[in-house]
Amino acid sequence: MADCIFCRIVAGEIPADKVYETGTVVAFRDVNPQAPKHLLVVPKRHIATLNDLDEQTIALVGDMYLAAKQIAADEGFAESGYRTLVNCNEDGGQDVFHVHLHLMAGRRMGWPPG
Repeated sequence: MADCIFCRIVAGEIPADKVYETGTVVAFRDVNPQAPKHLLVVPKRHIATLNDLDEQTIALVGDMYLAAKQIAADEGFAESGYRTLVNCNEDGGQDVFHVHLHLMAGRRMGWPPG
């Protein structure tokens, strides 16, 4: 999608502080962090929202969580803990309409989150 900021990051058209990449996902530091450690894990394939997942794209969700697990270990916060979050649509807090997993750590997370 030409107007999707995450698609443009995946394509290398917009710079990002990338920390992890596989054939299916890329992860980078959030430019507006909500925690001391805040990264975004996005599939390389454009999928607007969780509602748009289907049998052909559902495995990407697993790839996103495996990436989060590896990043948490690489960044040194796997043992102390972290939060993963996926927002869906406007009322769910989604700002960029390309599925993405927030990976946050570095402080104690409160509950409820929103």
